Amino acid sequence: MCGRFSLNAAEAELRRLFGYDGPALNLAPRYNIAPTQTTPVVTIGREGHRVLVVMRWGLIPSWAKDMTIGAKLINARADTVAEKPAFRAAFAKRRCLIPADGFYEWQAVAGKAKQPYRIHQADGAPFAFAGLWEQWQGPEARVLTFTIVTTDANDRLRPIHDRMPVLLAPPDYAQWLDPATPAEAARALLRPAPNEALVAEPIGTRINNVRNDDPSCWDPPERQQPSKP
Repeated sequence: MCGRFSLNAAEAELRRLFGYDGPALNLAPRYNIAPTQTTPVVTIGREGHRVLVVMRWGLIPSWAKDMTIGAKLINARADTVAEKPAFRAAFAKRRCLIPADGFYEWQAVAGKAKQPYRIHQADGAPFAFAGLWEQWQGPEARVLTFTIVTTDANDRLRPIHDRMPVLLAPPDYAQWLDPATPAEAARALLRPAPNEALVAEPIGTRINNVRNDDPSCWDPPERQQPSKP
């Protein structure tokens, strides 16, 4: 699964990578993005161009009675995303790119607390998770939400966790975003990242607390002060 990620890239760098239109957003660096929080997402706008829109993490299907279901739908499995009632409409019509520059997983260690890892590209450059988005009409306003598509972990990450988010290569962005792309072609993009694409570094436990959102979340265990409960 993917339960936390980060995004610290400058807006100009994101615009170059994703090629979206519209005014710049005032994006603050984020080191510990958690479910139900908001973050920018790249979609296809009404004019057919890419746009950057802030959405809430945790997909709320249009038919949901309230927002609580979103906390349970932060990830969508690649092998069932086209069939699951919560995701199939979004998979067919509302695919998106979720900018990130790293994500976190926790490795179970016998007799010890789980060890968190920060997983990122070796050069620290931003990338895109494959995502789906929805709009839900609440009592007072429309709410835009997203989920991250996950797949089997590659060989390098499997010792840490058996699942990983789908990282799309830039040449695949257009095909994933285009609602005219056939379902089978879109599903073919949902594969593990190559082993050499990512590095995994052990970090301290400050990342465990969603209130911690600063550069020290990336410090190795020996440099961190224990996270307050």
